[in-house]
Amino acid sequence: MAQLLGAWIVFEDEAGQDLKPGKGRTWSRRGRTPLVKVVGKGSGRVLMAEMVCVRSGHETRLIYRTQTYRGRTGEKKGFRADEFANLLTSARRQLGDVPLIVVWNNASTHHAKPLREFCERNSDWLTIVKLPPYAPDLNPVEASGPT
Repeated sequence: MAQLLGAWIVFEDEAGQDLKPGKGRTWSRRGRTPLVKVVGKGSGRVLMAEMVCVRSGHETRLIYRTQTYRGRTGEKKGFRADEFANLLTSARRQLGDVPLIVVWNNASTHHAKPLREFCERNSDWLTIVKLPPYAPDLNPVEASGPT
């Protein structure tokens, strides 16, 4: 279907990484306490929404946006519906004036009313395919273990 429409198939996902360094382990001689210096403090996360875009006869594209969350009062903790709408609009501009078939997971933001309304308003170029609640084997953007 995508090839007949000349559409891009877009796999979307979100990821995050803590800004606080992980705890480390080490060893030392008996009776000598090891000291491990860790730089960085505080909390926070770096968040990323990414899209892997595939179309027959074209190079695969990666389009993404990042945010930093530092745990401050009133600061948003993740991507919101309007930011996903802007990401989809930006992807369409970058990929050309062709249809997009977006495959995404069951994240709560994807169910937000403003995003649903955006998708309905743009149904002439935007088709949404929702994955089951947990299906990393169906989405190439999801982290996968060794094969």
